[in-house]
Amino acid sequence: MAPHLTDTTSIPSASEVVQTVKNTLIPALSAVTLSPKPVDSPGSLSADHPNRAWIMGRDAFEKVMPHHKGIKELWETKWQFPCSKSLYPFHDGLYTDFLPIFTHLINNSIDSGTSPEYTNTFLPVADALVAHADKLLSKPLLPPGRKKEASEIYLRACAIYRIARFPYITARGPKGVNDKTKWEAWTAQKSAYLKAARLWGSPVKEVLVPHVKGRDNEGREIPVYVRCPVPGPEGGWCWPTVILLTGLDGYRPDNTVRCDEFLKRGWASVVLEIPGTADCPSDPADPEAPERLWDSLFHWMEGDGRFDMGKLMVWGLSSGGYYAVRIAHTHRQRLIGSVAQGAGVHHFFDREWIEKADGHEYPFQLSPAFAMKHGYGEDVEGYKSGVQEKFSLLKNGILERESCRLLLVNGVLDGLMPIEDSIMLMEHGSPKEARRVMNQFFTGALHMGYPAANSAVYPWMESVMRSN
Repeated sequence: MAPHLTDTTSIPSASEVVQTVKNTLIPALSAVTLSPKPVDSPGSLSADHPNRAWIMGRDAFEKVMPHHKGIKELWETKWQFPCSKSLYPFHDGLYTDFLPIFTHLINNSIDSGTSPEYTNTFLPVADALVAHADKLLSKPLLPPGRKKEASEIYLRACAIYRIARFPYITARGPKGVNDKTKWEAWTAQKSAYLKAARLWGSPVKEVLVPHVKGRDNEGREIPVYVRCPVPGPEGGWCWPTVILLTGLDGYRPDNTVRCDEFLKRGWASVVLEIPGTADCPSDPADPEAPERLWDSLFHWMEGDGRFDMGKLMVWGLSSGGYYAVRIAHTHRQRLIGSVAQGAGVHHFFDREWIEKADGHEYPFQLSPAFAMKHGYGEDVEGYKSGVQEKFSLLKNGILERESCRLLLVNGVLDGLMPIEDSIMLMEHGSPKEARRVMNQFFTGALHMGYPAANSAVYPWMESVMRSN
């Protein structure tokens, strides 16, 4: 059994966290109150109260951000600055690569991110970069620095393919692949990324893990990216490992920096997509499909030999945070800890939240993507009316189970996954485990608590690894 936190001196109670949020993190909202507890669910924070006041504030909740007006506003008010600094979602990219692309999109009023015209504008630029990097490596004798130069060019192409396939892709839609044009960009991104990754001292290896616990309507293989530290001369190393669960739009090739950080600490990484996204083989409509996915993954990891099965940790990003919370409860004996960053587990599925989140900080509409991701296909109304009952970790009782150590990280003003979900988690779980949920909330920050959030995650992970 994985060890749990037993020292309660530094672990705040749920009421203390709520009071901190109200009085310290957002003093301007000191009058905000959380929803009353419903009679049929003792000890919980309800998402069913019609007069609930969201912690982010009613004005922010009701606001439709200007970037939703069209591609010009998206570029000028939201994306141009991070692109100029090579920040998410433009990490690994160059501003000079993207500027002519967005100039074309704006000049031709290509406002829909889901249109083939949008995606096709990116592809020739990325394809040319890949061809250039291929040419650099074609000579038999490579001068010093040539591999590094080629790797950087491949990653520039990957950044372009990434934005081309936004906002969402899946192979598990009602008719299979939900968008063939974006799937072309996804396939090209994976190819370019593995070309770059082969040039690194600790290369990325793609493994097709047999989904031995999958059902007949699920895929037979789980594609994962594996990266391990370079072993010492004696060989035979077995590494502490982080299982990285990706989000709605960020997938396996989008996490180089995090995996580099793991390598610096002597940890291996296994990166995979979550149900309903990209290459994940799971049935997106089945709430219990994740458990089968993890069972297959752990079965493979046990037999592989590279992973220290006594030092496994999960980090779930954004939509992956939901699964980080879920696996912390359903597979607690497999893990020494789990990080849920930007997790939406109950309030996130509330109809009122879903409808308003479409106008918040995400670059495009969220509800159509999340409807498809959760197995509702194009039935957005069905998603809004049925997803909470089906997928809420509160309603299905998972939150009442014991869990491994769990770190919650998010921005207080997150407009995609409400901070209420992180606070609610403090109220649930086995009392004898002394509320083994630690928390770090960032005032003034939006989704996932960027940019300050990672400063809380890595020290916590190091501490948990050392303690085991």
